[in-house]
Amino acid sequence: MTTETYTVTGMTCGHCAASVTEEISELAGVDSVDVVVETGAVTVTSAAPLDPAAVRAAVEEAGYQLT
Repeated sequence: MTTETYTVTGMTCGHCAASVTEEISELAGVDSVDVVVETGAVTVTSAAPLDPAAVRAAVEEAGYQLT
């Protein structure tokens, strides 16, 4: 198991968090995604380390920016 925390900008509500969670959850190997809208923290637990470019693409697909 691997856990990584990312910072996502632009989220303001629960719908934002749900969008980010949905997109990241579709990446292969992702077990869980926890989003804290107030801080922009997104914690991802996966079976193996994720490709940072894939995480960035998933966040951008949801309409937000990975910082």
